[in-house]
Amino acid sequence: MCSASSDLTAQARIRNAAIAHFARDGFQKTNLRAVAATAGVSAGLVIHHFGSKERLRSVCDDHVLRILVQRAGDARPSGMRDLFREYLSNPEEYRLQVQYMLRAIEEDTPAAATFVDTLVEESEEILRAGIADGTMRPSSDVRALAVLSVLHSVATLTMPPALARALGHERFGPDVLRRLALPTLELYTHGLFADDAALKAARAALDESPQDESPQEEE
Repeated sequence: MCSASSDLTAQARIRNAAIAHFARDGFQKTNLRAVAATAGVSAGLVIHHFGSKERLRSVCDDHVLRILVQRAGDARPSGMRDLFREYLSNPEEYRLQVQYMLRAIEEDTPAAATFVDTLVEESEEILRAGIADGTMRPSSDVRALAVLSVLHSVATLTMPPALARALGHERFGPDVLRRLALPTLELYTHGLFADDAALKAARAALDESPQDESPQEEE
């Protein structure tokens, strides 16, 4: 009879194998026998622990969501340092989790929506806390700023190969992260424009333009 600790180890192996298969093959094409073979267990044990492929996917979703939200959602310097260290400690696992979420986004799964919604909520919370304690500048629209921050995070998470090639590297890795670190913090700390001319022009244009009113649907 298996001990509790060995059961947990088997569960983790099955979960990790499922993440790899779902990321590579998609949910529909992945079968539990293949997951079991990769995990080194029987298909019956997969059913014993998780009950169904849908339940297994839910567990994988929760696991990847927790890790990626923690990694992408903290814009503070301490959070960025932790992200860098975690990536360097296991870059292959990090890439697999990103690939899993990218597959979820492509398939428009509930996990993808939860991922983005959670990032926006946590980003807004961080921004409001920073504005309140004076470590961040006020914004005309904190929620929209949170969405922009998430766009940056999601692009970094889901576009590593393209971003790496744009910087002249064959693959996304520590060299790319080091290359991006200072420019990212420069952008967040100092901004981009040397004066506020563009901001004033945008405000004037928005003030002059009428509010967009959607036409009422005819009954």
